[in-house]
Amino acid sequence: MAMATNGEANPVPKPSVYLDDMEELRNVFKRFDANGDGKISVTELVQVMDALGSNTSESEVKRMMEEIDTDRDGFINLDEFASFCKSAGHGDDGVRELKEAFELYDQNKNGLISATELHQILNRLGEKCSVQDCTRMIQTVDSDGDGHVSFEEFKKMMSKKSNLSSNGDSC
Repeated sequence: MAMATNGEANPVPKPSVYLDDMEELRNVFKRFDANGDGKISVTELVQVMDALGSNTSESEVKRMMEEIDTDRDGFINLDEFASFCKSAGHGDDGVRELKEAFELYDQNKNGLISATELHQILNRLGEKCSVQDCTRMIQTVDSDGDGHVSFEEFKKMMSKKSNLSSNGDSC
């Protein structure tokens, strides 16, 4: 989930291209805000990036914070996070960002997201769910019935502004 800024070679991750729903946005924000204090610190952002398998350095995360932290208090609050997510959905980078988001879940790089891969990522992000829960979530978007989410299925799902747990199954 990345987008180069100011011509830099190092990408700036974007949480999601389609986080327009405020409830969805709050849920993602809470996952980043590990200590629940209502703001995201550099440390918390580094932990999320590590959990997602990103090799983003702390200095790169600090640059990201500078871009997002518009009130310059050293933290990202919900309003700043919402503005950042809203700006991520505009422009020509939407498909590229969506592909990068998909690739974070596609751990074995086979072009499909399995229940096991979804389970691994959600657990790294602190969600407590079983592989069976993840299988049910995948079934809600698996239009070809192969038991996996392809990029095309992922795109359709995201274009409907849903998420993998939108059917009411939550971990």
